[in-house]
Amino acid sequence: MRPLSCLRWLCVPLLISIHGLAFADCFDDAASFHHVNPLILRAIAIVESGNRANLTNTNRNGSIDYGLMQINSIHLPELARYGIGKADLFNGCKSVYMGAWILRQSIEKYGNTWAAIGSYNSATPAYRDRYAAKVQRVVNKLLTNGYTDEMR
Repeated sequence: MRPLSCLRWLCVPLLISIHGLAFADCFDDAASFHHVNPLILRAIAIVESGNRANLTNTNRNGSIDYGLMQINSIHLPELARYGIGKADLFNGCKSVYMGAWILRQSIEKYGNTWAAIGSYNSATPAYRDRYAAKVQRVVNKLLTNGYTDEMR
């Protein structure tokens, strides 16, 4: 399966009305759909945006990160082919689904490793490893505070 081929299926859950879903369910549903760990997905959201869906960040290289999962503008052309625009990145649930899709691509490339988690942010090893350590610290904090996969 091509890494991007699963993106066409991203549209299905995005088109389903998510109005009544609790925000926590978005993490669980997106993680299940893309076969990633929901705890890791939550930790990435905390590291990326502090769980703020309306955040925008301009990077030194001129690219822009949008929304809860800080989806980088480099993904916009591919997302546009599936009817997903910049405004969608500010919808918390849609952002989580897209973040899970990006994480799944990283896992396909690096395996189920901290390098895969770090590459959500950067392919450069030093930045990747630093980012993975940040996510790992948040994961440990969530686990210390009693997180379980059943948490809603």
